[in-house]
Amino acid sequence: MGRYHRHGVESTATIHPLHHMLVTLPIGLLIGALASDIAFRVTADTFWARGALWLLISGIVTALVAAIPGFIDFMTIDRVRNLWLSWTHMIANLIVVGLAVINAWLRWDDPVAGAQGIGLWLSLAQAALLFFSGWLGGELAYRYRIGAIRDDSPEVEQFHVEIERDEAGDRVRRGGF
Repeated sequence: MGRYHRHGVESTATIHPLHHMLVTLPIGLLIGALASDIAFRVTADTFWARGALWLLISGIVTALVAAIPGFIDFMTIDRVRNLWLSWTHMIANLIVVGLAVINAWLRWDDPVAGAQGIGLWLSLAQAALLFFSGWLGGELAYRYRIGAIRDDSPEVEQFHVEIERDEAGDRVRRGGF
């Protein structure tokens, strides 16, 4: 039986999983670009087209920042590289950033023309792929416990629930659900 808590990732930080923390920014910004595209389509207010461009640029920059600790984890933690989920998560995120770059480039000179053209469809594709990739990231964090370290110290009792696990680290379920 072991106790697990989320106090760090083996490679990028000793006290906090940085990648998990940073990915919230590009997710929100890129989903915001889709929402701005929809708002532009509904209202025809150019504010939304310009806003979508800035959300895309900010989403690209923050995605690249979040990718640094994610890539460090990928390269330095053997069990991460051995999971097909990790490869799919990384490739999907690279595709999302590539789509966002193309989307921003199409809007650069004229945000309204970009939003009226294929921009909305690119934002929709980005968001769909981002939801899929985010689901994979959640699987890595919660099912495969990437970012969770074993803690058998006595102090863990006051903060964490004890979970029965087998030798492989999988949760042992007894009766019920």
